[in-house]
Amino acid sequence: MLSATAGIDAGSASGGKPRVLFLCTGNAARSQIAEGWARALAGDVFEARSAGTAPKGVDPRAARAMAEVGVDISSHRSKHVKELLDLQLDLVVTVCDAAKESCPTFPGRVRHLHAGFEDPPRLAASAASEEEAMSHYRRVRDEIRAFVERLRRDLAAEGAR
Repeated sequence: MLSATAGIDAGSASGGKPRVLFLCTGNAARSQIAEGWARALAGDVFEARSAGTAPKGVDPRAARAMAEVGVDISSHRSKHVKELLDLQLDLVVTVCDAAKESCPTFPGRVRHLHAGFEDPPRLAASAASEEEAMSHYRRVRDEIRAFVERLRRDLAAEGAR
């Protein structure tokens, strides 16, 4: 992953901490979870935002899964990526394949990284119970946490150079 974050340091395009955008299609689950984890675990290293290419509201199950681990994303709102096109970004992380394919061009020297995660709502659609549905959200939540922790380490190491 270091090659994807190479050149991102404390002197970022924003003039402070690097700005990272987590992008998915709906900005409902995966990107919201990633933003929540990033703010909770990596706010000292980078600024996190999330957006979608076709936003549809924060998924209540995603908010519930995050609340279970003490991270409140209930006040987040889904944003269209166009709302953030003028923001000076350092890294765009696509968290679903569809967003990777339709990722817009951002001004400046923005790096892109793809970290695809399964779609919890799609996985939960065939669940026989609410508990089974939530198990999909929890698994993806935990996978995204591990990714954000690695990203934090990588960006912190880049900033220390």
